[in-house]
Amino acid sequence: MKHYYFLLTALLAVMQMSAQTSDTVKVIDQPSQVIITETPTGVQMKVLGSNKDDNYTYTVQHSSNDTIHTTQGNDWELNFPYSLTFTKDSDSHWAITTNGFYIGGGIQHSWDLINNSFEVGLLNIASLNYDTHHGQDISLGVGIHHKSFSMKRPNMLWCEDNTGIVGATLYPNELDVKDRSSNLNVWAWQFPLMFRQRIYKKTAIRVGGIMNWNFKAQVHNRFKEGNTNYDITQKGLKQNKITFDLMAGLIVSHTGIYFRYSPNELFKKGYGPEIKNTWTLGACLAF
Repeated sequence: MKHYYFLLTALLAVMQMSAQTSDTVKVIDQPSQVIITETPTGVQMKVLGSNKDDNYTYTVQHSSNDTIHTTQGNDWELNFPYSLTFTKDSDSHWAITTNGFYIGGGIQHSWDLINNSFEVGLLNIASLNYDTHHGQDISLGVGIHHKSFSMKRPNMLWCEDNTGIVGATLYPNELDVKDRSSNLNVWAWQFPLMFRQRIYKKTAIRVGGIMNWNFKAQVHNRFKEGNTNYDITQKGLKQNKITFDLMAGLIVSHTGIYFRYSPNELFKKGYGPEIKNTWTLGACLAF
């Protein structure tokens, strides 16, 4: 596998009529695949890929009297923030990974009173990943997601205590209000099912669907009226607990850009403004 160091030692040219032994050592760093073929006359070994060069090929033919030794590095490989990967052996296609830090902003919102939105998260705190070793992999994981919507002035969000309905209103004593901000904050556990396809050397695309469990939502208002500062947080919102997103990204090496589309309504019907069909564009690391 590409994540491991592989030391290939080939002992060649053992001559029947010679008392001397000639050793040839070939070191290949992080090959993607090693193919060993036994024939009646000997053994042929082909190594595909070296470190980040997927086009590298090395082939050697051995006689029946030669011996071949291989070694590999530790099972754990740590190069966070790019990835944290664990597998049992170099022949396995399966791995447990941690990856997918992203940060982005909204480029389209269904509710015209939204000024902008901001999101940040880790796509996979842990994921089960299957790699074909031929440029494709598929993963299923669990991650964390936070999104914040801000309101256009002079509007503010407010949650009615008795009904839990969220709506837009104006600041009290509008002419005296300064340093204002009104935000809707949502936290979710996310469960992404993602597919990656390499399209050229270090360049790949990743697409998939995400199920969100929106476990927390708050309205946060902050403003100054006269000489008094107000900082008000309202909980108990009636958000939809389960929503689904679509995500796609273009990655070069370990960094890239992504798009995220959220078609589902954030609030339960009748308990808040219609916030759905939102698009986000951002940057990602180890995606």
